[in-house]
Amino acid sequence: MNKKLAAAVSGGAVLVLALSGCSDDGDSGKVDAWAKSVCDAAQPQIQKRANAQQTIISTSVDGKPADIQTADSKAFKDIADANKALAAAVQAAGSPPGEGQETVQQDAVKELNETATAYLALKKQVDALDPKDQQKFADGLQDVANGLKKIQKMDQDALDKLQAGDLGKAMGKQKGCQRVKPSVTAPGDAGSGASKPASEPSNAAGPSKSAGASKSSEEKAE
Repeated sequence: MNKKLAAAVSGGAVLVLALSGCSDDGDSGKVDAWAKSVCDAAQPQIQKRANAQQTIISTSVDGKPADIQTADSKAFKDIADANKALAAAVQAAGSPPGEGQETVQQDAVKELNETATAYLALKKQVDALDPKDQQKFADGLQDVANGLKKIQKMDQDALDKLQAGDLGKAMGKQKGCQRVKPSVTAPGDAGSGASKPASEPSNAAGPSKSAGASKSSEEKAE
């Protein structure tokens, strides 16, 4: 029932950044210091996002409508909270070194806050569904999945602003901005491959493995 939502989440951005490399710029020390400030604060939020997305994926395996509703509602709230905290971390780090980087910073902060608001709206949409009417609930989840895809595009656009150029290279070196595995497992997930999209190494924060991830989620949910 929740397979399309799970597939959308599986292909979404689990991380802020997962780039590698180093800067040859003369201000590399300042850039690295800025990146460390952001990534140290970002690490628990990245973990929260990964856990929330894994909850949606895992609950879809054999979850009942009421369980799916509860899990998805909490997951969207957690992702919204994480995005707000990420925006605050980027804001608190101050303007990044380099020409034009202040605009990059402020755009990222603005878009992270906007996606947080959008995830909260999605939470309200899930909360309004009637789990007692399975057909309407399934139809409602389809609408939620469609909305999630749009929000994830916004989310990724915000993250892409930070992962470009020397900022992205510097952040990619920080442990706090590396890919994480979900630390929670929802009922029905034991022994499944649902967590695979979040645990595989990647050179990007975006949905580069969305096709395979979606296929895995749909097969498991059927």
